[in-house]
Amino acid sequence: MTELRLHRTLYLGTAVDAALKVYGSYATFEQLEEGDHWVVRVSSTSPVRERRVARELANYALGLTVAAHGR
Repeated sequence: MTELRLHRTLYLGTAVDAALKVYGSYATFEQLEEGDHWVVRVSSTSPVRERRVARELANYALGLTVAAHGR
C-alpha cells in the first residue's frame, strides 16, 4: 500500500474527491482525514503501479485545486 498525505492548505477536498473518481478504475483507495491532511491509501496489483497512480492522483488533484483558485 502507498499512502499520500495531502495538506489541506494545498489541496481542496473537492479536488481530491474528483481525482479519486478519475483514477478509481486503476487502484483501490481508502480516504481518511487526519489533522491538517487528506490521507489517501492506494492499493493496486504491484507497488510500482501504486506509486504511479498515487503520483498521478496527487498531480491531478493539485491541478484541479489550482484551476479552482484561478477562477
